[in-house]
Amino acid sequence: MTHPPQQRSIEGDVDSSALIHGESSHAAQRSWSLWPLVPLYPYGYRRTLRTEVIPNTLWTFDQLQGIFYVVVPIRMTVVKLAAGGLLVYAPVAPTAECITQMQELVARHGDVKYIILPTVSGLEHKVFVGPFARRFPTAQVYVAPHQWSFPLNLPLSWLGLPGGRTRLLPANSEDAPFADEFDYAQLGPINLGVGPFEEVALFHRRSRSLLVTDALVSIPAMPPPILQQDPYPLLFHARETGREPIEDTPANRLKGWKRIALFAMYFQPGSLEVPSIGEVVRDAAKGGDRSKQAYFGLYPFRWKPGWETSFNLLCGGGRLIVAPILQQLIFNRGPQEVLEWADRLSRWNIQQIIPCHFDCPISVTPQQIRNSFRFLKKDSHSPYSHNGYLPAEDLQTMQQLDNRLNRLGITRPPK
Repeated sequence: MTHPPQQRSIEGDVDSSALIHGESSHAAQRSWSLWPLVPLYPYGYRRTLRTEVIPNTLWTFDQLQGIFYVVVPIRMTVVKLAAGGLLVYAPVAPTAECITQMQELVARHGDVKYIILPTVSGLEHKVFVGPFARRFPTAQVYVAPHQWSFPLNLPLSWLGLPGGRTRLLPANSEDAPFADEFDYAQLGPINLGVGPFEEVALFHRRSRSLLVTDALVSIPAMPPPILQQDPYPLLFHARETGREPIEDTPANRLKGWKRIALFAMYFQPGSLEVPSIGEVVRDAAKGGDRSKQAYFGLYPFRWKPGWETSFNLLCGGGRLIVAPILQQLIFNRGPQEVLEWADRLSRWNIQQIIPCHFDCPISVTPQQIRNSFRFLKKDSHSPYSHNGYLPAEDLQTMQQLDNRLNRLGITRPPK
């Protein structure tokens, strides 16, 4: 059974009690008290947006996460099992609002049976699994092998994962208790030096949906719906200097999104300049928003003319891509393992991909998945080789970071 990706309805962000009790109820429903463990925006206040991707079969739960208003969606995916019950891939913060929306699904489709932690290095995903699992005490928790923590490599139970019902995903997906509906493929471990990178992609055969964590993304042309509900980061980055006021207009939301996407993908794209501290302080003193929310008017960015070209190349009309940070800092340290993983994915009858970040669902073919990783091949005739569609000046900062990490011995050199 398949459904076209456009059959999706936004169900989340509806809290009937909040309509009666006002914003204070929203604050209580969206409160996340454990935010100091990973102190990222929006800290202790997290909206949850539930979206039905496939009717009565598959849902996404989006929240926001980022630094210095460079915020992107972080996503949990929930799949209804054929025999009843639910499987949860990559939990998000279990706020009261999130759990209320989950309990609505439980009431209609059965208990949460399986919770999957598909990564070993993504702290922004790992931190939620223990608290989420405690809200569903009968669920079995399965985690990617080779889990590690820094600075001390602690037992899983010490990281908050529930003892007695937490297990490693079997090496062979046929040995998993949900093998009648799902296949999965483990990417890694790739030895980075400081620790391994590993990700598990989960394929739901009935809906032809591939769930991934970070390995594949698509940058949407418009701001994601969860960001539209909290537009301040968009407006903050839409300005040219700290002297400008923060104004909410459709044009500013779009401009801010394009810049946020470039920050998230490149850290410092080639079209960005960092002015001197003196210039930043002078701008802050001359006007604009000098509130605490606006970092007291400090805005240390200048965008060169033509900066939107980099976004257009990155977005590329819904192009499926590997994030530049993974291209430059991770996957080049295990190219053969990554290519073999991509080949395995491309043998499945995948119709759409649902990643944990940016756009979803992404309509794909197996060939498009394979093509996304061709930058790892040494074929100079390939249009995807050597990051052919990504400007060299945008990759420069990450290349410099890569060289610095190698010199310091923090990471292993690329293969």
